[in-house]
Amino acid sequence: MRLALASVWLLYASSASSFATTASHPQNQLLQQRRNGGFASDTLSHPIGFSAGVNPAFLTSTRGGGSKDTSLQASVDTETAKASSPILPENMSLLSQRGRQAVENLIAFDGDEGAQAHVYGNWPEPGVEDEGKQQLAEQLADLDESYPGGLAAYLTKAKRLLKESADGVNPFADFEAKVPEGESLTFFDEESSTMSFEEAEQIGLKAIGDGVVFVLVAGGLGERLGYSGIKLSLETNLCTSKSYLELYTSYIKAMQFLARQKSGNNDVRIPLVIMTSGDTDPLTKQLLEDNDYFGMDRDMVTIVMQDKVAALKDGKAGLAIDDDNRWEVQTKPHGHGDVHHLLYREGLVDKWEAQGLQHVVFLQDTNALVINSIVPALGVSSARGFHMNSICIPRLAEEAAGAITKLEHKTDPSKSLVINVEYNQLDPLLKAQGTGDVPDETTGFSPFPGNANNLVMSLPEYAKTLRGEDQGVVLEFVNPKYKDEKARTDFKKPTRLECMMQDIPKLFQKELSEPKVGFCMFDRWFTFSPAKNALEAGQQTIAKGGSAPGTLSSAESDMYIQNQRKLEFAGFEIEGEDKPIMMAGIPVTSGPHVMLCPSLSISQEELKEKINKDSDLTVTRRSSLVLEGHHLKIDGLSLDGALVIRTGDDTHVTVKDLKVQNKGWTYTDLPEDDDSIPEHIRIRGYTMTKHETAEYLLYEPGHFVIESDGQVTKVE
Repeated sequence: MRLALASVWLLYASSASSFATTASHPQNQLLQQRRNGGFASDTLSHPIGFSAGVNPAFLTSTRGGGSKDTSLQASVDTETAKASSPILPENMSLLSQRGRQAVENLIAFDGDEGAQAHVYGNWPEPGVEDEGKQQLAEQLADLDESYPGGLAAYLTKAKRLLKESADGVNPFADFEAKVPEGESLTFFDEESSTMSFEEAEQIGLKAIGDGVVFVLVAGGLGERLGYSGIKLSLETNLCTSKSYLELYTSYIKAMQFLARQKSGNNDVRIPLVIMTSGDTDPLTKQLLEDNDYFGMDRDMVTIVMQDKVAALKDGKAGLAIDDDNRWEVQTKPHGHGDVHHLLYREGLVDKWEAQGLQHVVFLQDTNALVINSIVPALGVSSARGFHMNSICIPRLAEEAAGAITKLEHKTDPSKSLVINVEYNQLDPLLKAQGTGDVPDETTGFSPFPGNANNLVMSLPEYAKTLRGEDQGVVLEFVNPKYKDEKARTDFKKPTRLECMMQDIPKLFQKELSEPKVGFCMFDRWFTFSPAKNALEAGQQTIAKGGSAPGTLSSAESDMYIQNQRKLEFAGFEIEGEDKPIMMAGIPVTSGPHVMLCPSLSISQEELKEKINKDSDLTVTRRSSLVLEGHHLKIDGLSLDGALVIRTGDDTHVTVKDLKVQNKGWTYTDLPEDDDSIPEHIRIRGYTMTKHETAEYLLYEPGHFVIESDGQVTKVE
C-alpha cells in the first residue's frame, strides 16, 4: 500500500464492535435482534457498548473510558433532531424503525456543521421517489450496524484523520527508525544467521504437530490482472492448471498428512479460514463447491466476509453519494485489516485456543511461492518466541515496498514498537536521522527487511490481544487525493478509512507487557513472486527496464525457477543454460518447467528422502516435470521431454532409473485481440501445447516400481 507522508493513521479504541454477521456469537445474536427491530431505543452506538476515547496521533492511543467525544455524544440526542428535522414527518413515516433512527442520528450527529446535509436535505414530497428514500435509510442503518461503534464513530475518526492529513501532520515526528530483531535464512546455506535453514525447518515441523491454523485473505477480484473473476480461481501454472486456492489447500493437506505421520495421531486436522468480500464471497463459495472443497473436510473450511465502508467526498467527511443515484451512499473496501476483528467476532480465535492450537498463519491470495517459507518461519517463531513474525524478503534501498522497522520513541520507550513502515515514509524518516534509505555496504540491500505481508502469529498472545478493548480493530489511515494541494479540502475522487492486517503490532503493544515482534527473511526466488498486474502493465515495466513485472506469467515462471533450484539441491543436473525467453513481452524461464507438488515435499527433509542424490538424475531445459505423491521416490531419472507422475495417498511408487524422451510441451503465442479466447488464458498472452507426455497415474494401494523401460511392476 503506497501512502503519502501526509497520510494519517489512527488507533480507535472500542469496547465492542460489529460487522455484517451471523448469529453464532453472542454479539451477533444481539445485532440480529437489533436488525429485527428488537431494540426499542436504537442508536448509532454499539448495542453492547462503545468507548468514545479517541486520540488522533498515529502511535499513541486512548484506552476505553477516556474523555467523551462531544460530536459522537451528539449522535444519540435524537429528540433534538426530531424537533428540528429538515425531513417532513410524512417522509419519516415511510421509513422502517431502524431506517428512521439511522436518519435521525445522522442529522443529530451533523448538528450545525451541515457536512451531511446533502444526504438528508431537500427530500421531495411524499409520493415522489419513496422507494429511494427507504433504500437510503436502510443503507445508513446497515452502515451503522456494520462498523464498530456505528456510523458516528466512523465519521468522527474520518474528520480527525482528514484534518491531520490536510495539516500535513508527520506521524513519525517522535520516533527514530532502527533495524529490528529477526532471522535471515537461505535455502542452500547451512548457516544463515543464528540458526540454519535446516534447524528452523525441524523446529517448524514440530510446530505443525503442536497445532496451526491458516487464514487466507482473499477479498479482491482479478480486475487489476485483467480478469473479471476471483484471483483464487486463476491457474498458478500451465503444467498442472491448479488454481491458487487448490494449491493452498493441497499444501494444507500435505502439512496435515505429514503431521499425522510424525505424531502418529490421525486426528490432526488443520483449519482454513478464507476472508472474502461482497465481491468475492459467492464466487469463492462456488469454487469450493464445484471442486468438493479440493479434498479438505468441509467443516475445516470457514468463510468470513468483510463489509465495505462509506466513501467520503471532502475534508469534512461528507458521505459520498452515487453520481447516478442520490439515494445511495458510495462504499469502498475497508482493507484486509478487518480480518483480525472478524476472527474475534466469529469466535474462531477462542475456539482454536480452546483446542490447544499454537500458531496462525496469514497468507495473501496470489503469492504461491510463500508456501516454501511457512515451515521454517514457524520454526523461527517458536525458537525466538515471536508473538508476530513477518515473512520478509531482501529489499533494495528506496524500493517501493514497505519495510519492517523498529520505531523507537524519543522520550517514552513504552511507545516503541516494531511495525511495517511504507517506503515513502521510511526514507524521509531516515533522512531526518541524517542517513536516508541507503544500501548496506556488505549486502548491497537495505538493512530494513522488505515486507512480503505474510504473517505468523503465536495464538495465545494473539487471542489475548483480540480479547482486549479494541477486539482486533487495527489502526486506520486515510489517503485522499486532493483537487487542490494548497486548499486540501476537496478530493479528486471519494476516499475512505482503510486498514491493513500488518498493523496489528500496535494492538500487541497495548495488550501485552512485552510484545515480541520480529521477522524471518528469505531469498525472493524462494518466497515472493505475486501475480498482481495485467499483462500490459507488466510489458510497460519491462520496457522501462524493470525486472519484476508482477504478471501471472512472471509468477508462473518464478514457480518453475524455484523448483529447478530444488531439483538441483536434491541432486539433479539440469543440462543447458537457462536463457530467458520473451513470451508476450515478458521474460520467462526457458525451462525445465517443474512442479514439485506439496504432497511430494513441503520441506528440505522430505525432498532429500524422496530423491536419491546418489542416483543418475538429469533433466534437459526443454523438459516439463510434474511429481505428486506422498510416497513417491525417485531413484534415477533421465528426462528429455514431458513426464507426469501422480500417486494416491496409500500408493508407494519408486522410479528406478527411468529414461523418458518425447516431444514434450511447448509455449504457443496467442493471437492478439481475439475475444474468443477465455480471459483466464488470454491474460498470459500465451498457452502451453502438450505434444507428447509420459504419464503415470497410480492410485491403487500397494507398492510399485516404474522400471527403466517405463513398465510398472507391483511389488508384493
